[in-house]
Amino acid sequence: MAKCKKYRKRFDEINVIPFIDIMLVLLVMVLTTATFIKQGIIPVELPHAKASQKEELKKEISVYVNVSGELFFEKEKVDLKTLEEKLSHISKEQTVVLRSDKESRFQDFVSVMDILKKLGHEQLYIVTKE
Repeated sequence: MAKCKKYRKRFDEINVIPFIDIMLVLLVMVLTTATFIKQGIIPVELPHAKASQKEELKKEISVYVNVSGELFFEKEKVDLKTLEEKLSHISKEQTVVLRSDKESRFQDFVSVMDILKKLGHEQLYIVTKE
C-alpha cells in the first residue's frame, strides 16, 4: 500500500487584491455621492429679534413673447419702447418672469433680455416645460 502524501499549502501571505478592489469600489461610491452634496452651506442658527418685520413677498411681473413676436407686459400688448418704459418704473429687486413661445424668433427673446440687462434687472426667471 502506497502512502499518500498530503500536500498542505501554507499561507505565508494574504492576497490583498480583492480587498483593494472593494476599497476602490467604495471610494468611487463616496466620490460620486459627494458631488451631489451641495457645497458651501454652513449650518448657522440665527438669533431672534422681536422688532423685526417680515418682508412681504412681492408679486412677480410677467413678460410674454408669442409666436408672432408680439410682446405682452402683464397681459397688456406693448412694443419694445413701451416695455422698456414699464420695466424702468419697477424695482430692480422685483422678480421678472419671461415666457417666450418656443416657435418665436430668438431676436425677440434677445431684445427683451437686452432691455432687462440695460435696466439692471437681475431677478429673472425664464419659464420652460419639463
